[in-house]
Amino acid sequence: MIELFDDTFFDKYNTRLIKGGEEPIYLPADAENAFHQIVFRSDYFSSALHEIAHWCIAGAERRLKKDYGYWYAPDDRDRPTQKEFYKVEELPQAIEWGFCLACGIKFNISMDNLNGDKTDELAFTSNVAYRLSKLLSFGFPPRAEYFIDVLRKEYFPKKVFTPKSRAQLSFETTNSKLRNSRI
Repeated sequence: MIELFDDTFFDKYNTRLIKGGEEPIYLPADAENAFHQIVFRSDYFSSALHEIAHWCIAGAERRLKKDYGYWYAPDDRDRPTQKEFYKVEELPQAIEWGFCLACGIKFNISMDNLNGDKTDELAFTSNVAYRLSKLLSFGFPPRAEYFIDVLRKEYFPKKVFTPKSRAQLSFETTNSKLRNSRI
C-alpha cells in the first residue's frame, strides 16, 4: 500500500504514506520533513485506507495544516460530540469503503468511540452507505477516483471491477434461472 500510494502521489503532491503511528495523523512538510506525511496505525491496512480517504478530500489549504486543521475529540465522546463526529466522518468512510471494494477487502464502519456514546450507529452506517451509493453513481473526488483505479489494477489486474446495483443483480439472477429452466 505504501509503495502504491507513494508511486501514485509523491511526485505531484510531495506526500508519503507512513506506517507506524500510535495514532493516525497528517503532518504537513516543515523544517524537519521536506514532504507531507499521512501517518497510519502500524500494520493496519484499513487505517491506511481511511487516512488516505481524508487526504483525498482535503483541499490545498487544508493539506498545509496539521491534521488538515480539523478538531479531534478523543475516545469517550458524549452524545452531541459523537453526532458531530458522524457528520465529518460520513464522506471519508464512504471513500474508504470504495477503496475496500477496489481492494476486495471487507469494510468495517468505525464509530471511533470505544468508551463513549455510540448513539445512532445504524443511522450513521446508513448515511455512509448512502454516501457511497452517491459516489458510485456520480463519481468520487478526483484523487480518490484515481487511487481507486490504481487499487483495482493492483488487486484485480485481470478483472474488470464494476459495482452492480441490486436491480442489475436481480436481473442477472432471473435471466440465469430462465436459461437453466430451458435446459
